[in-house]
Amino acid sequence: MFRRPVLQVFHQFVRRESEIASSLVLERSLNRVQLLGRVGQDPVMRQVEGKNPVTIFSLATNEMWRSGESETYQMGDVSQKTTWHRISVFRPGLRDVAYQYVKKGSRIYVEGKVDYGEYTDKNNVRRQATTIIAGIHVFNIKVTTSGWHCCLFTLWCRNNLLQ
Repeated sequence: MFRRPVLQVFHQFVRRESEIASSLVLERSLNRVQLLGRVGQDPVMRQVEGKNPVTIFSLATNEMWRSGESETYQMGDVSQKTTWHRISVFRPGLRDVAYQYVKKGSRIYVEGKVDYGEYTDKNNVRRQATTIIAGIHVFNIKVTTSGWHCCLFTLWCRNNLLQ
């Protein structure tokens, strides 16, 4: 019953080697990250001479777990680990909207891709950097007494940039 759709999806992402052109293999890959957390600092917009500007901010995500001997996890201490992520927004409309509306402490959902790079610091030391390149999904989530509200930056971008 499910075999045909699964194979269709599989073939969409992976192409088998052709018997005729055995040296050429074309395949798709996936680099996607989804983060939900709190903004650690107000966004800054930077521009290097001759390049497009970028909006940058940090995002904290938390992992929580109970440590204890009980299998039901009702007893034991709650532990938490915070991970910080550097978010970069290059897309012109989204970059400006994120710079204007994302603020320190805001609860944000970001969808994008992971990028690993290197740079040389002021002391001429090579350093590695991991950055999340935000795509077109950035939500500013607000919790009120009437429920959750999302300010969807994606909708603004879709209406103003993709027409």
